[in-house]
Amino acid sequence: MLRGDITAAIRNAVMNELAEVGYGRLSIEAVARRAGVGKTAIYRRWSNKLEMVLEIVSAVAERSVPMPDTGSFAGDLQLLMFIVSKALQHQIASQIIPDLMAEAARNPKIAETLQRALRTHQQAVGEKIVGQAVERGELPAGTNADLAVDLMLGPLYWRLAVSRTPIDDDYLENLSTAVLGALREPRPAH
Repeated sequence: MLRGDITAAIRNAVMNELAEVGYGRLSIEAVARRAGVGKTAIYRRWSNKLEMVLEIVSAVAERSVPMPDTGSFAGDLQLLMFIVSKALQHQIASQIIPDLMAEAARNPKIAETLQRALRTHQQAVGEKIVGQAVERGELPAGTNADLAVDLMLGPLYWRLAVSRTPIDDDYLENLSTAVLGALREPRPAH
């Protein structure tokens, strides 16, 4: 196997092991066995399990959600919600996310890494999708991008990752309509 292929095999093995056994029971030995490599191949890349998992999960979190640009805020919102809902319902992600969130409560390094990845993603969504909508006049100037992203994605995360309640296309359509209405509503000055 080529060096890049080995790293890809290890990354896939880590994600599958996390989904099957969780962070607490994940072992370097099991990852090596699943990837078809020796433990030394893993230790050449990462010094321990925590470092390996944090780097791999961060890389996946950072590249997971593309930023839609449909030409309208309503279109961007609907497409983003569709993409995020599919990502959260993915077989592996739906197992890994709750486990890592529970692990984050016990491990400050995991908590810090997840918060950084989520904050980076939230800022990117806010700057691009909300920023474009404000520039196009579809949302009021001064729209709070962080709050907008919370309204856009928070309900999906709650339904799919926390309460694990299935959703359908009607739910996504109703949610996007509610979010659009809330964000377009003029806010009183404080």
